Amino acid sequence: MSRMFPPLRINDVTPNADRTSEEVTRTALVRIAADDNRAVIEVNPDALVYANQSAQRYAAGNPLSPYDGIPLLIKDNIDTGDRMQTTAGSTALLATRSSGDAFLVKRLRAAGINPIGKANMSEWANFRSTASSSGYSTRGGQCVNPYNSLRCPSGSSAGSAAAVAAGLVPVALGSETDGSIISPSARCGVVGIKPTVGLVSRTGVIPICASQDTVGTHATTVADAAAILAIIAGVDPRDPATHTIPHGLIESLKQAATKPLNGLRIGYVTADYSGYDERIDARMRSVVALLEASGATIIRDVVIPHVSEVRSNEAEYLVMCYEFKLQLNAYLRNRIPIPGMEEMSVQTLADVISYNATHPNPGFPFDQTILERAQSMTEADTQRYLLARKWLRQHAAVEGIDAAIQSASLDAIIVPSGTPAWLIDQDNGDPASGSDSTTMAACAGYPLITVPIGMVNSLPIGITIMGTAWSDAVLVQVAAGIERCIQGGIFHA
Repeated sequence: MSRMFPPLRINDVTPNADRTSEEVTRTALVRIAADDNRAVIEVNPDALVYANQSAQRYAAGNPLSPYDGIPLLIKDNIDTGDRMQTTAGSTALLATRSSGDAFLVKRLRAAGINPIGKANMSEWANFRSTASSSGYSTRGGQCVNPYNSLRCPSGSSAGSAAAVAAGLVPVALGSETDGSIISPSARCGVVGIKPTVGLVSRTGVIPICASQDTVGTHATTVADAAAILAIIAGVDPRDPATHTIPHGLIESLKQAATKPLNGLRIGYVTADYSGYDERIDARMRSVVALLEASGATIIRDVVIPHVSEVRSNEAEYLVMCYEFKLQLNAYLRNRIPIPGMEEMSVQTLADVISYNATHPNPGFPFDQTILERAQSMTEADTQRYLLARKWLRQHAAVEGIDAAIQSASLDAIIVPSGTPAWLIDQDNGDPASGSDSTTMAACAGYPLITVPIGMVNSLPIGITIMGTAWSDAVLVQVAAGIERCIQGGIFHA
């Protein structure tokens, strides 16, 4: 086991009469300094300055919000306009800086929340090589699972999940294109919320593909994860996906964790999602029984159509590669070269590939086959891309998740989050795994939440709650109900 501090909740670090914002921040910085999981890639040199400003607001009786002064970690692909870098774990971006705070970071600062560091991540969000090791970046090295340092934390928001699991902070921000919040949260034994695409702005977030990219939260409890999600969510004039957020959804997120399970109809899907480990399946059956005892109606043997087709089809990869090239080039154009390093700055995906070719990775020797595939995309691929995106929407959303939900008038669906963390292998990268709980929702742009439900071989396992577009508050309600059912206990199977 790696170093782990007692888990933190937001209430544990909220400044009050007994502890100031500065004391809270110093404690977090001490924990980060002692961390041996490589969860944090960089500490904010001005963390105590922001804490002091928060302390002054409290002293004057004017905190910006109930969360003023709490420390939080941000994944290294989310822009900050302070002295921290934003690099997606790559040294290729060290010659330039972000042009300012991401839209969601501005919302954090408006609430007085203190971004005390950047979390390590899979380099380029696991979109560099087909043989990468999740949690590894050139800048941060190999992030490890706090429950076992030989095990992978999963990725790409590896450091965000590992930091919460190790008790460094109560909440961390991650991002997901397909699995990057849910998978590390499940393997590190924390709550992870991946919201509907468009609930949180992507302006100022290093992109993979706008069709699927979203920013979410990792936390010790569902209520904490939902509370911070409600803060960063909102309409951004520069992100069209945020313009259709339903009225009242953000406000409902704040109360959803307190609502009971009574009256909810939850579909339990086993086809295509179970059978990988009987111990996990047994734990799922136990949780289902607890949900029924708590007032939820469980509909068994629900089937989500087209799961195997969507998983095996190249359409998702094509959409990612096509959008990545266009959107990364647009993002890089807004980066500001550091004085004296202009000649080293990368301004296009082609520049990134060239940089990697001339700067061999000193650690894990992964290639850049995915970056090269994305770079090969041209206007000639546009029609194939449009057809692929349409096919995914139809099969993952309309005929997939939506069809399953409508088939039994469901409020949500539950599936296992996947197998426990695997051994880190920096020679061959991550092993192939069929235990995927994220791809259908990723391709549909729909929300997911994972909640810890126990342990297998001393490693965490989780349950994933799935829903249709904008069902985020209902999923929080279900997730919190599951959390209450198991009373935060750790079960051994």
